[in-house]
Amino acid sequence: MAGRIREDDIAEVREKARIDDVVSGYVTLRKAGGGSLKGLCPFHDEKSPSFHVTPSRGFFHCFGCQEGGDVIAFLMKIDGLTFAETVERLADKYGVQLRREDGDGPPERSRGPARGRLIEANKIAQEFYAGQLETVDAVTARAFLTERGFDQDAATTFGIGFAPRDGEALTRHLRGRGLTDEESIAAGLVAMGRSAYDRFRGRLLWPIRDASGDTIGFGARRIFDDDKIEAKYLNTSETTIYKKSQVLYGIDLARRDMARSSQAVVVEGYTDVMACHLAGVPTAVATCGTAFGDDHARVLRRFLHDHEEFRGEVIFTFDGDAAGQAAALKAFNGDQNFVSQTYVAIEPDGLDPCDLRIQKGDAAVRELVAKRQPLYRFVLTNVASKYDLDRADGRIDALREAAGLVSSIRDKSKVDAFAREIAGMLGVDVDDARSEVRRAAGRASRPPAERVDRRAPHAATSTEPAAPPRPQVPSLRDPRFAIERETLKIVIQHPSSVGRVINGVGPDDFSHPTYRGVWEAIAAAGGPAAGVEDEGWSTKVRSSVADPAVSSAISELGVEPVLTPSAPTSTYVAMHVYRLQELTTMRRIAELKSRLQRTNPVEHAAAYNKMFGELVALEQHRRNLRDQQVKTQ
Repeated sequence: MAGRIREDDIAEVREKARIDDVVSGYVTLRKAGGGSLKGLCPFHDEKSPSFHVTPSRGFFHCFGCQEGGDVIAFLMKIDGLTFAETVERLADKYGVQLRREDGDGPPERSRGPARGRLIEANKIAQEFYAGQLETVDAVTARAFLTERGFDQDAATTFGIGFAPRDGEALTRHLRGRGLTDEESIAAGLVAMGRSAYDRFRGRLLWPIRDASGDTIGFGARRIFDDDKIEAKYLNTSETTIYKKSQVLYGIDLARRDMARSSQAVVVEGYTDVMACHLAGVPTAVATCGTAFGDDHARVLRRFLHDHEEFRGEVIFTFDGDAAGQAAALKAFNGDQNFVSQTYVAIEPDGLDPCDLRIQKGDAAVRELVAKRQPLYRFVLTNVASKYDLDRADGRIDALREAAGLVSSIRDKSKVDAFAREIAGMLGVDVDDARSEVRRAAGRASRPPAERVDRRAPHAATSTEPAAPPRPQVPSLRDPRFAIERETLKIVIQHPSSVGRVINGVGPDDFSHPTYRGVWEAIAAAGGPAAGVEDEGWSTKVRSSVADPAVSSAISELGVEPVLTPSAPTSTYVAMHVYRLQELTTMRRIAELKSRLQRTNPVEHAAAYNKMFGELVALEQHRRNLRDQQVKTQ
């Protein structure tokens, strides 16, 4: 019985399988001096490269996690192979004929089919499916590709194939090539019911390859209306060689260009990857039936050479709809996985790269990537778009949500820059944005027990969903609303003293919602003029109000003494009215300045100039009101 592989053959494998050539299939290596190469370690997460390869000695070593060894040890560690499997794989790749010694025991075996057999099964399946794409039965599959701008050369480049509708065609073919049903099932190609049958039937197939170019799985798209499986895409299930959380479609074609350009473009589908590569964006990859996650980021980082000394860029393409915005938010939350800068490329018409290439050509795809914008700016802009930034409360709410996102970033060196970006987007003071970010960070750092709503004693143990928090209404005695309060007291208590001075006052002059309600109730009752000869006027005003807070405020304002010992004079009334209107004007000025800050004077010159003219007019009106106050004193 054949035993162990002969030592001289193993030595020949080590000699011919250059360690730098093998490792570069998994890690981008750059010169480190002294004949050494370095890159990001594939065995642990790191931001600075501590993984070194020395080709002259045939060894690797990571100074971070202390992993090291020769080319065989590297492959055993990274692919989970046995010693014999690794030697066989390298021998096959580098053309070494292996011989085994007799009488030294059986060859080393792993549990379940060997990795090499699973790779072989997928390779045979890919060749079989590619051949089937040229048959009469595949006319619908070829039409699908043609409609999306892909010719036969594109199909060949990406290895696209067609799975016959016959449920056992591939199973029979694999058996004929020496594969057992156990191996075909373990490879994810065949399933077992009453008997073995093909997992993919009547579908267009994309081979999914690892970085070295080995086919490890498939993505299959429905093309027939009578397909019994409703899912549009059906991917290979998890196997020992296919882990969807670690697989990126197109990485085999993109990795060298990614290393050269230090750029990766993450798209959403197989046809998008094809469109990008054919249009001149050869760094495009896509996830396979799952969202982009931390493991995908680690794969990209290794090929990008992503570390502090050499920053690249990662560009995500998303649809502009709600799902795309949610995906962008998820990517933003994982932004700290990269040292490289992260961007997002959104086509204004909502087209994905494949449709964009069909409708507007290759140049449009390249332009989409070239016009990328920072990911954080896209996410924060979406937050800002949910609120009415022309209102002070809208800006406050937007600031709180944006600050909550920014405060969650682990890379604190970016926080201050993001706070400044928030200030510019929302039209708020930079210091206010920084303060809100600090408050958000403080809230997030408190233990959960300290964040319980203390107004509800049972909240800590209740299993019912918490009700949304009620908006906090400022106190009626807040000094910010003192002028509003005093003006309303005069109107309610001394309507005859108001005269014509009050004519220019309206609801917008009252920033507190309760005081605004009081004024609207006064106006609904006929205004101050109606109360001159009606002693029960204030009671009538109060009785017509449905809001308890407004009703209570009218009672309070009706009994609290005005801030003058005698009946208010017209001068006293005028002083308060002018000051009230000045405060209104100042709020409008602040809102207009905020809009100006958010408006690009070059791209929107007409709107910018119009707002600037309005600002000048408001400033003049404010000065006039201030002069009127001085005259009344």
